[in-house]
Amino acid sequence: MSSRRDAVHAVLRSSEGFRSAQDVYAEMRAQGAKIGLTTVYRALQNLADGGQVDMLRTDDGESVYRACASGDHHHHLVCRVCGRTVEVAGPVVERWAEAVGAEHGFTEVTHTVEVFGTCGSCSAAKAAGTAARS
Repeated sequence: MSSRRDAVHAVLRSSEGFRSAQDVYAEMRAQGAKIGLTTVYRALQNLADGGQVDMLRTDDGESVYRACASGDHHHHLVCRVCGRTVEVAGPVVERWAEAVGAEHGFTEVTHTVEVFGTCGSCSAAKAAGTAARS
């Protein structure tokens, strides 16, 4: 499993944004890898459990994965159009999560925060396309 997990991790490290298991599987198969979709799912789960990749759910509930540059706790700003992802620190979010947990008697509070929007490049392209049609 280790070599296949490493191969899946390599695909994610060479990707810009988040990728679905199906995307990773299709790319690996196109490159000639003999790997099954179930193995890709298992490898992604193992990598996520080990903190080597981040996983988030898209608006339609699909799990997507990304190899992150930072080993520290962070959040993501994700473009809905092109998938460009920026890792961001969130000290205000960290304090808020701890405060909300404490207010309700919770300890060992964890959280995930993903912010979705449209990146500057996609916004500019959309504005240029709108201007061109006018």
